[in-house]
Amino acid sequence: MPVPQEDFRPGRAARDAARRAADLLEVLEVDRPDLEKVAEVLRAHGETDLGDLSREAVDEMREAAGLVREVFAAVDVDQAAELLNGLLARHAFPPRLTTHGGKFGWHLHVDSEDDGPWGTWLVTSSCLALAVLLADRQTPPGGVCASPTCGKAFVHAAGGSPQRYCSPRCATRERVAAHRRAQRDQDS
Repeated sequence: MPVPQEDFRPGRAARDAARRAADLLEVLEVDRPDLEKVAEVLRAHGETDLGDLSREAVDEMREAAGLVREVFAAVDVDQAAELLNGLLARHAFPPRLTTHGGKFGWHLHVDSEDDGPWGTWLVTSSCLALAVLLADRQTPPGGVCASPTCGKAFVHAAGGSPQRYCSPRCATRERVAAHRRAQRDQDS
């Protein structure tokens, strides 16, 4: 059965995989990530075979998320590229094309096998996607929200001014807080 090609437009797969990485970081960066929340994020991003997702696998993914977060937190494109190169050198295998047995369209993998460990998959798939975005845009592929009450990783939107916040909500909250501080300082 052919896989719809509109699901595999150039650039879209990398952006989607990078967004999946950011969403996974959010649920994995707690002391004991909730297995069902991790599964929910994976399903929301099209992962259908979660049969071997265990507590041990989520713990591996949590460790991997810490490595990937460093890329999101990079201060500039050179640091992001250096971090990505280091992670790919330590964790990736030669690129290969796969359809996961015909379940998806052809796409690149840099992990050793289609059913490898979840932690390795998270590092390699995330780094591959973030590296593609960095090479395409010549800017860091993502960031960490500048709001001191948030800190969520996000993928940079294409074009425009550099993004500092994960969402308009966080940006607005910080602008309002800054305005209120300025008003208090002026009234003092």
